[in-house]
Amino acid sequence: MTTAHHTATAPQYPFTAVVGMDDLRLALLLNAVSPAVGGVLVRGEKGTAKSTAVRALSALMPQVDVISGCRFACAPAAPDPGCPDGPHEAGAAEDRPTRMVELPVGASEDRLVGALDIERALSEGVKAFEPGLLADAHRGILYVDEVNLLHDHLVDLLLDAAAMGASYVEREGVSVRHAARFLLVGTMNPEEGELRPQLLDRFGLTVEVAASREPGQRVEVVRRRLAYDADPAGFAARWAAEEDALRHRITAARELLPGVTLGDAALRQIAATCAAFEVDGMRADIVMARTATALAAWAGRTDVLEEDVRQAALLALPHRRRRNPFDAPGLDEDKLDRTLEEFGGADEDTGGDGTDGEDDPDPDGPDGGPGGGGPDGGEAPPQDGRDGAPQEPPPAQSPELPHQQEREGAEGSERPQEQPAAPEQSEEGAPAAGGEKAAVGAGEPFRTRRLDVPGLGEGADGRRSRARTAHGRTTGARRPHGALGKLHLAATVQAAAPHQRARGRHGRGLVVRRDDLREAVREGREGNLVLFVVDASGSMAARKRMSAVKGAVLSLLLDAYQRRDKIGMITFRGGGAELALPPTSSVEAGAARLEQLPTGGRTPLSEGLLRAHEVLRVERMRDASRRPLLVVVTDGRATGGPEPVVRAARAARLLAAEGTASVVVDCETGPVRLGLAGELARELQGTAVTLDELRADSVSALVRTVQGNRKAA
Repeated sequence: MTTAHHTATAPQYPFTAVVGMDDLRLALLLNAVSPAVGGVLVRGEKGTAKSTAVRALSALMPQVDVISGCRFACAPAAPDPGCPDGPHEAGAAEDRPTRMVELPVGASEDRLVGALDIERALSEGVKAFEPGLLADAHRGILYVDEVNLLHDHLVDLLLDAAAMGASYVEREGVSVRHAARFLLVGTMNPEEGELRPQLLDRFGLTVEVAASREPGQRVEVVRRRLAYDADPAGFAARWAAEEDALRHRITAARELLPGVTLGDAALRQIAATCAAFEVDGMRADIVMARTATALAAWAGRTDVLEEDVRQAALLALPHRRRRNPFDAPGLDEDKLDRTLEEFGGADEDTGGDGTDGEDDPDPDGPDGGPGGGGPDGGEAPPQDGRDGAPQEPPPAQSPELPHQQEREGAEGSERPQEQPAAPEQSEEGAPAAGGEKAAVGAGEPFRTRRLDVPGLGEGADGRRSRARTAHGRTTGARRPHGALGKLHLAATVQAAAPHQRARGRHGRGLVVRRDDLREAVREGREGNLVLFVVDASGSMAARKRMSAVKGAVLSLLLDAYQRRDKIGMITFRGGGAELALPPTSSVEAGAARLEQLPTGGRTPLSEGLLRAHEVLRVERMRDASRRPLLVVVTDGRATGGPEPVVRAARAARLLAAEGTASVVVDCETGPVRLGLAGELARELQGTAVTLDELRADSVSALVRTVQGNRKAA
C-alpha cells in the first residue's frame, strides 16, 4: 500500500518545508538569484537534511529555453558554436525545468565527461560521442554529495570545467569540446576529511549546518518528515502556495539584479574585509561583490548596504581563510564589524541614513526576517495538529534575509597556540609509573620526508606509494577489462595490423575490431592507510619532549592529508592501548585527538602493537587494496606486565609476518641512548628515524632504507 508513495515520480520534499537552517536556505536562494555567485558548499554532521534542502532547490529554479534535440542544452538565442550536435540553425525551441544532476562519488571519468567511441573514431573517422554528466548539468545544477570523498582525478576534471566553462574529452588526438557552465553544490561531513584547497576555493559560498538543540524545532522536523513519507503528493500540495510565492520572488529578484548599484563605499568595505582576513587571491572579493548585490536584489533594493556586505563576508570568506587542514573555518565577527565600521560610509552611496530598503518587502513577515516565530529562528510548529500543513506562511519560510545568528565557534577559529612551556623536566623526573600529566600543546609542524610502502600497489589514487592507477606514466598495454580506459594506440595498431588482409581491407582506413583494442597500463601513486601508534607513557612525559613529539605527529598528519591517505591513531599508556581515532580521512579529527592526549603511567608497548594488528586486520577485510603504513612513535621502552620486552618483540614479529610496512620514529633524547627504538624497528622489519632525521635534508629516500632492511631480514 505504501510502496506507491516511494516511487521515482514522488515529488521532492518542498524547500519551504525545511525547518530552520536559515544560512543554508539563504545561500542556495542567492545562487538561484545570481548563479554567478559560484555555488555552495554545505558542511555539516550527518542527518541534518543537507541533501534534502539541495535537491528541493531545483524545483524553484526558473525554466531554461533550449534548442529542441540538442543534448547539450544550447540556448536558442546564443548556441554554442562548438556544440557536438551543431551547428544549430534557427528552429524549434522549448522550455524545460532546470536540471539537477547528481555526481556519484564512485563515478567513472567517462560517466562524468562523456565517452568517445574509439573503435569508430579509428575505423570510420566518426566522432561518436556519448555525453556525460557535465553535459547534462550545463545551465543547471551539478550536485556532489560527499564531495570530499571524490577521487582526485574527478576533482581535477571538475576544476577544469569550472574554470573554463567547458569540458574537453580527448582520446589519442580525437577530441570533443562542449560548454559546461553549471551551479556547483556540494555537501560534506568534515569528520570524513577535508577538500583540496583548489576545489574548496571554487565554491562561492559555504555554510555550516547542525541539528537544532531546541526540542520544539526537532519535534517539527520529525512531524513534517513523517507526514511527507506517509503522503508525498499530499504533503507537497499543502506547501504549493509557499513554493509558488518563493519561485516568483526568485524571478523578481533576477529581474531586479541588473539594476542593483554596488557603490564605492561597499566596494571599499569588501576589499578591506578580504585584506583584513588575509584571504588568498581576488576571487573572494569578486564573490563577495556578487553575493552582496544578490542580497540587495533579494531584499527588493537597488542599493547595497553594509548589512549586505557583512552577510556576504560571513558566507564567502570562512572557507577561504584556512591555511592548513587543522584550521577550523569561521570568522571573528568582532573583527569583521570593526573593519566594516572603519571603512564605512555607506550613507554616501545610499543617499540616506543607511536604513534605505530595510522595510520588510513581505508584509506577512512578523519581524522582517525568518525566525520571529520559532526557536532559534525556526518555524513555529503548526497549532491545529495537521501534519505539516501550514495555516499561514511559517515565519522561517518567509523568504527574507535572515537575521545573523551567532555562529558557534566562529571566534578563535585558528588552531590554539602552543601552551607556554613549563620548566623542562628531565626524563628521570617523569617515572614510568608516574601519574597522569596534563596534555601539552604540539610544537610547530614541519615538512616531513615521504614515507612509502615498498612494492607496487593497486589502491585508490593518492600521492604516497607506487601503484597501478588510471593516471600516471604509461608502462605497458593490456586488453581492456570492461569499458576501455586510456587507449594505447601503438599496441592497438600492432594487434590489428596482421589481420588487415584477412579482413578485406581496402583503401587507407585501418580495419579495427573490438578484440584489437588495447588500453594503457599506467603507474602512479596511491593513498595508504597510515596508522599511528603513539607512546603516551610516563617516559614520554617531559613537557618539551612531548611537545616536539606531538609536533612531529602533527607534521606527519599534514603530510597524510596532502598525500590523500586515510589515517588512524592508537595511543598506549598505563594499563593498555586505546584506539583514539578509527581509520578515517579526517586529519582534523586526528589533530584534535593529538592536542588532548595526556601522558603518564607505564609503557605497554606490546598492547599498542597488538591493537594495531587488530585494527589493520579489520581494515584489510574492508578494503584489501589499500596498503597500510605503520608509524610507531616511541622511545622503544616497554614496561608493565610480565616480560614486557619479550611480549613487545613477539607483537612486532606478528606485524612483520603480515607484511606490514613500518617506520619507528625514535623519540629517545639525551647524551646516553639505549637504542631500544632501533631494536623495535628490526623486529618489525622496518626502519627507525629520529625526530631530527624525519625532516633533515641529509637523509636519503627512506623508501630505500625500508626496502633494504626488509631484504636483509
